[in-house]
Amino acid sequence: MAFSLLAGDKDFNGRWNIKVQNEPRQRVWWLEVEGAGTKGVKGLFVGAPGGDMNAIPEIAIDGGELRFSFERKYAYGTKTDRDRMRKGVYVARVKDGKLVGTFSLDGNVVHQWTGTRAPVIRDRDDSSWKEGTPVALFNGKDTATFDAMVAGKELGWTVKDGVLANVAGANNLVSKEKFWNFVLKTEYRLGPKSNSGIGLRGRYEVQILEDYGKAPDTHSHGALYSRYAPSENASKPAGEWNTLEVRLVGRWVTVTLNGKRVVDGKEIHGLTAIAGNCDEADPGPFILQGDHGAVEIKSLTVTPLVRR
Repeated sequence: MAFSLLAGDKDFNGRWNIKVQNEPRQRVWWLEVEGAGTKGVKGLFVGAPGGDMNAIPEIAIDGGELRFSFERKYAYGTKTDRDRMRKGVYVARVKDGKLVGTFSLDGNVVHQWTGTRAPVIRDRDDSSWKEGTPVALFNGKDTATFDAMVAGKELGWTVKDGVLANVAGANNLVSKEKFWNFVLKTEYRLGPKSNSGIGLRGRYEVQILEDYGKAPDTHSHGALYSRYAPSENASKPAGEWNTLEVRLVGRWVTVTLNGKRVVDGKEIHGLTAIAGNCDEADPGPFILQGDHGAVEIKSLTVTPLVRR
């Protein structure tokens, strides 16, 4: 009987893309489980409690049930609730090949969620790709090519003199058009200490940050957020225009910031915190992050990559 239970526990292993019911920011989550069916089970998680890819501090499987938790301040409930440390508990079972679970605080279920296995993506960034016809995601006139990410929240973006700009804390913009493999080119500028980002296929964030002169890390300007640090700080000072080029083929990403290749052909292993779309095998939109700091965007052009 014990052997049978351990064999079943192995079904939790792997990477899971998670859709969350009633998630207020329209975000999706990501989970990786290793060692299920052994005493060495461990995991990584993106979602609540925060934006990073977090190593799970408490995780166990018992009776066919996966349980893990984080202790921190959560943005749910009254102000008193939000200001105190609480344990967030995630519980799930594998049903019909899916991970079906709940997230609870103080013994109350906050969210129900469902995970599907991350797909295998076989495209590689090799010589088999050529550039197609460029698409201007920003038309220089208005926000007609985008939708709001969070319904009912004020957009917070305007266009003046051919520049798209937001106010800090605005809605995120989601492109109406979806893409698979591509080269993205954009020009933008930031004020002091401002923070934004671009979501590729609505799943993987390239960080945009005013951090001129600072040592690079996985949250720096040009980073693949919380995954790959840029090889150097290539940021321009606040108020100057930056140029960013991102090439994405399958899961393989290259980032060039202000003419410096700062992320060179790295494989993306899963969703980042900006993700609002977890159907990784399908084309996805671009997300322009507006819910952090203010950013001004002069141009935003996508060139699809197609087989030769």
